[in-house]
Amino acid sequence: MTTYRDAGVNLDKAQELIERIGWRVTATWTDDVIGGFGGFAVGIRIPPGYEKPVLMMATDGVGTKAELARITGLVEGLGYDLLAMVGDDLAAAGATPIALQDYIAIGFLDLDRVEAIVESIANACDDSDVALLGGETAEHPGILEGDRFDLAGTALGIVDLGDEIDTTAITVDDVIIGVHSPNLRANGFSLVRALIVDQLDLDATFPGTDRPGAEVLLAPSVIYAPAAANALARAKPHAFAHITGGGLPNNVGRILPGGTSAIIERSRWKVPDVFAVLKDLGSIEDEEMFRTFNMGIGFVAIAAEEDVDRITKGFKSHDHEVSVIGRIVEGDGGVEIK
Repeated sequence: MTTYRDAGVNLDKAQELIERIGWRVTATWTDDVIGGFGGFAVGIRIPPGYEKPVLMMATDGVGTKAELARITGLVEGLGYDLLAMVGDDLAAAGATPIALQDYIAIGFLDLDRVEAIVESIANACDDSDVALLGGETAEHPGILEGDRFDLAGTALGIVDLGDEIDTTAITVDDVIIGVHSPNLRANGFSLVRALIVDQLDLDATFPGTDRPGAEVLLAPSVIYAPAAANALARAKPHAFAHITGGGLPNNVGRILPGGTSAIIERSRWKVPDVFAVLKDLGSIEDEEMFRTFNMGIGFVAIAAEEDVDRITKGFKSHDHEVSVIGRIVEGDGGVEIK
């Protein structure tokens, strides 16, 4: 007789995983969470203080950064990458993330590895006051080889009707504020992996640092959502942009209304050295670097001149470095980086 285990799915391990991770998940819960861990669904009450609450959702994953984490065994930062990718997308719309569910697809169920990933997600959620409501871990024998895995998630956010970001408010002479990113976050890793093959020993010291290459490349993402909420409490920006795949050109360009363009001055901030190392490894043109990586700016606010100081203080209150990096001008929607 052929069994489910013979086909590659171990239900006993799945039950053990639930027992291992349950307390980590529920540790992120407040009294607003409705339901119990291990059931079919869990809910969350809308927090008080909203008059006309609008629920927003965002789904994303950590991409092929997961493969580099698998190879090196450094999975502890992936939870921050996951929450950053979905939570900061919500923040860019003006919403406050309140809950997250994760999805892990894996070739075979490595209990220690999955437990470490879930612990990382729970830690990120706890740091950002987001409830990890649960998720799904699925074995995909024959589809994903061995211990290879993919990590994705969906976040739920909330904003009062009328308080969401309306990018049509962007106007000529608005100021572009860049919030710094010290590392790669979770974008561009297909190119990173191609660059480091046969060129970079991940166990050796990364050029220009005293840290192993794996630690530098897998440094966890900065999460901007709590600081964005603080900035919104101080002033109303005309737009936010989360700088992910496509870099500054695509992510700023996608929010520009008709008749406007953006000019960004690269001299206004220091690009972290990790990007220079990658550029040299692949002899990559500047344009391609800026279209692939965040290049040291992970989040952008666009605001009227008189609101710049207040919005800047909102991000600095969470220890983010901030620089004025450009202006909105008349144009056809393009983003010029000069």
